[in-house]
Amino acid sequence: MGPMSSPDWTPLAEGDRRLLLRLARDSIHYGLDEGRALPVRLGDHPERLHAKRATFVTLLQQQGQLRGCIGHLEVIQSLVEDVAENAWSAAFRDPRFPPLTAAELPGLGIHISVLTPPQPMHFTSEADLLRQIRPGVDGLILQDGWARGTFLPSVWESLPRVADFWTQLKHKAGLPAHHWSADLRVFRYETESFSEQ
Repeated sequence: MGPMSSPDWTPLAEGDRRLLLRLARDSIHYGLDEGRALPVRLGDHPERLHAKRATFVTLLQQQGQLRGCIGHLEVIQSLVEDVAENAWSAAFRDPRFPPLTAAELPGLGIHISVLTPPQPMHFTSEADLLRQIRPGVDGLILQDGWARGTFLPSVWESLPRVADFWTQLKHKAGLPAHHWSADLRVFRYETESFSEQ
């Protein structure tokens, strides 16, 4: 389901979702042969997919285990360009995994998340912040000096409690579990997410 709270959000049609998933897989295939993301010509795609959007592409093995996840939090290019680049990066540039091999392609699942623009959250304390977080809905960006981390809304599936979600996000950003400072900033966003059937 697409996020409803963003006023400029237009949910993607089923055909557009299929096109983006196919583009992601084509970019991975191209990357195996050419060592780079599939070049995207905007004229080859419907104009509605030229809209500038930030995306994440997540790759999963047959057992549902993570095989790579790369994306952008800021809008830098068109939806089709972002998906092609992030699919390639998730397959070959995620530092947590070795580059994908051709043998892994048949069992590879692709999941795409299209982000709404991040909105700053306003809070007076950590308790106030935790009360505002919406489980299952919000993706969060935590920023404090050089420390930065994000969790997509899909992470709620494995961390359904707000306190756990928040603590693990701090850990991901390289901060201790009880960290709090006056400089800490939090942004929230939603996603429209879809996968290959």
